[in-house]
Amino acid sequence: MADEKTCISYIDSHAHLDSRQFDADRERVIQRAWAAGLTAIINAGIDLRSSAAGIELAERHQGIFASVGFHPHDAKSLTASALAEMESLARSPKVVAIGEIGLDYYRNLSPKPAQRTAFRAQLGMAARLDKPVIVHDRDAHGEIMAILEEWASTVPRAAKGVLHCFSGDLAMAVKAVEMGFYISIAGPITYGNARQLPEIVKSLPLDRMLIETDCPYLMPHPHRGKRNEPAYVRLVAEAVARCRGIPEAEVARFTSANTRTLFRLYDHSEDVL
Repeated sequence: MADEKTCISYIDSHAHLDSRQFDADRERVIQRAWAAGLTAIINAGIDLRSSAAGIELAERHQGIFASVGFHPHDAKSLTASALAEMESLARSPKVVAIGEIGLDYYRNLSPKPAQRTAFRAQLGMAARLDKPVIVHDRDAHGEIMAILEEWASTVPRAAKGVLHCFSGDLAMAVKAVEMGFYISIAGPITYGNARQLPEIVKSLPLDRMLIETDCPYLMPHPHRGKRNEPAYVRLVAEAVARCRGIPEAEVARFTSANTRTLFRLYDHSEDVL
């Protein structure tokens, strides 16, 4: 997978390398990422098991960092004791964010009231620990923005978090940026049926944008339908560059710097490849 483009460096701001889909070849997947020019990967937790696994992975690998949290699908499992255990995990040195957390009204695998309660509880945890949040939003744009606006007004940190795999419209993206959030672009920007994303990518300030794979999901075109992995974040960068009419290296430079700023990777400079 290495070629002349590997002189460009990228950061995958959202991956799930702890997924069982990588059990057979996880180490090879990680090595392919470094060979493709990545310098860091943020591994996002979705429950206690995956959060702990992400931390263990980050502790074993230079360049990998972890976030911890209960995905809205698992919100019904967030008891007081589970939240306390998650907060303990969040204090690990290589944990750089709380997430992914949020609302998912598409699948509704946890009841909506439980999702809202879990989201607010973990936002509170992020504020206590002074960590940014990684927000999952599916078919819940209005409630997500209302809850984040209330929370953001009480949080002093300038870089408050990221709306990962963004699926809202341009007005929502602009408002999120004004509130102190970054917008993360994933594989769907490469899909032929992408409607709103190209406009958003063209219009947003490049210094408020991240790129991600959300692997093993959302494989970019032309490999759609296969298992995704961090090395393919390059295809997202290429698509953003085409949308904006700028060099891919510029996209990579800005999004990598943005990711370092949001997650304070500058504090871990010795651990970024």
